[in-house]
Amino acid sequence: MRKICAIFILCISFICGATRPGAVFLLIWPGARPTALSGAFAAVADDATACYYNQGGLAFINSTIISLQHANWLPGLQSDMYYEYAGITRSFKVGTFGLHVIYLTTGDTDVVDEQANYLGTYTTFDLAVGLNYGFELNQKLGLGIGWKLIYSYLVPDWVFQKMPVLGIEKGGTGLTYAFDIGMLYKPFSFLSVGTAIQNIGPNISYTESGSSDPLPYTLRIGIKVEPINTNIFRIAITSDVTKILVGMFAQDDQTFFENLRYELDEAWKAVGLEIDYYNFVKLRAGYFRDVEGAREGWTYGGGIQAAGFSIDVGVDQSIYDFPTTNRKFSFSYQFK
Repeated sequence: MRKICAIFILCISFICGATRPGAVFLLIWPGARPTALSGAFAAVADDATACYYNQGGLAFINSTIISLQHANWLPGLQSDMYYEYAGITRSFKVGTFGLHVIYLTTGDTDVVDEQANYLGTYTTFDLAVGLNYGFELNQKLGLGIGWKLIYSYLVPDWVFQKMPVLGIEKGGTGLTYAFDIGMLYKPFSFLSVGTAIQNIGPNISYTESGSSDPLPYTLRIGIKVEPINTNIFRIAITSDVTKILVGMFAQDDQTFFENLRYELDEAWKAVGLEIDYYNFVKLRAGYFRDVEGAREGWTYGGGIQAAGFSIDVGVDQSIYDFPTTNRKFSFSYQFK
């Protein structure tokens, strides 16, 4: 019961203030580098995590990149929760294609009936597999699109069969799909602007009753500025505003402008700083603010890049209001 309550509270922290969506794992930042930047990556999107943050960035990736990420996710809630990401990009004459996989498991769940009899154990997980494509409309503007299959395994059928008191014969799993569209605009060498609309698709249903939850429709808007960019030293400042579009303007007792003020305040806001020395040592930090979800604080990390290999770490544990560690480790290789 402690584990179920902890996961429920965590989900609410993502979606507080909006109608309850399903598949909230789609809101977790993948990649150590973006995590260190507080998720402010929509205007960067220059590696294989562009498949998640902004497919428009794929248009400017002219090589094959493989990225892998591993995290023992929020062990302060449950020690056996893990969050994984894998992505690959491949450039062709007609544009750049990308494939990515997101996997989250909240670990093993013991099933105990009302008489405290142990009935078995199962492992919950969420999975998204995405196909993505980006192309240059011109030298400054990249457009992209993504399609993903989403599968959520919350409760197996045998649990309902062994516990008829629940009043459900089957269910506990959900399957749906969604589309993303993204744009990355580079008007100057030192400035990039990115935006993406994500997770647009049919509702996800977990029970046989037909009741369903909307996906976490999301709007990302980001900007990146590079005030210094030399062969020795590069500094990039990034900022993102992320808005969950589900349940907007839902306060019937408020005026339009009062609702608008609330929605703007409730949007996630992030700023990040990346320092690159000799294209070898990377230092990163960020600050994240989510008022309704009660998540606010610093993120940080860094990495080393050499001969096409990159190893990075991103830490965002301080944005949560409970004691935990939360470190993401990424490995990537860029083929020449």
